Amino acid sequence: MKKRIPLKPGDTLGVCAPSARFNIEKLNKGIHNLKKMGFKVKVPEEIFEKKRYLAGDDISRARVINQLYSDFDINGIICARGGFGAMRILNHLNWNSIRQNPKSFIGFSDNTAILLSIISQTGNPVIHGPNVVSFANAQQETLDSFYTAVTEPFDKMDVKNPQTIKPGNCTGILKGGNMATISHLLGTKFQPDFKDAVLFLEDIGEPAYKIDRMLTQMKMAGLFQGIQGVIAGSFENCDNDEYIEEIFFEIFEEYNVPVLSGLTSGHGRINLSMVMGTNIKMDTKSARILWI
Repeated sequence: MKKRIPLKPGDTLGVCAPSARFNIEKLNKGIHNLKKMGFKVKVPEEIFEKKRYLAGDDISRARVINQLYSDFDINGIICARGGFGAMRILNHLNWNSIRQNPKSFIGFSDNTAILLSIISQTGNPVIHGPNVVSFANAQQETLDSFYTAVTEPFDKMDVKNPQTIKPGNCTGILKGGNMATISHLLGTKFQPDFKDAVLFLEDIGEPAYKIDRMLTQMKMAGLFQGIQGVIAGSFENCDNDEYIEEIFFEIFEEYNVPVLSGLTSGHGRINLSMVMGTNIKMDTKSARILWI
């Protein structure tokens, strides 16, 4: 694992669009909020390209990321939006360049595919946090959390409305993100390794039975062998969400690890940012996550 390189006011964030096409008005509002925080923002012209539901073809979307990593004037990289498309460009990313030029890479949702691949391919930490369009109408708590996560210090997070599914405490490398995206990486060379990880999961618009199905598939594929703990984030607009904690208990019971839910990170009204790919401590009693 490598240490995170924090951002500071005046640093430049480069915008990439690895996934779906985006609303330009929301993008501009999001950029405005990033500038209000004190960051400069570089927007490559290529991100406005279109191919079906994607923000350009695969080679173009990957090229933007590769160029931002090789640009010494860029201090961090943030995704325009999620949707779908990030996993399509994984084979086109220059992993040697990404490894040799560690920068804060920020995103969530479909961009979970890139976040987890950066961790596994390079050892560089990443930021699970809002995409640019998310900043257009973001709550102040989301904005504050993002600023804290990308700058120093960032050392703890309290789960304000915790539900202990299985009590205990653990230490491990924080990994995870969008559940549907993770499940679609199974069987590929970019399938994540969650051994020794504290696993974070979130999703949107998935009924309880589909959440059950995805978790069961990942379990049967051996993805949870060696995990140290589980943190459940937001499950927004998920039908029968009253079943989710019971499903999590059943899926993870045999691993004898602590399982905590209630973290407001993901697709909910508030999306708290977190550094992933680094060691954390999680304690269900205090409902606190500590970065160590």
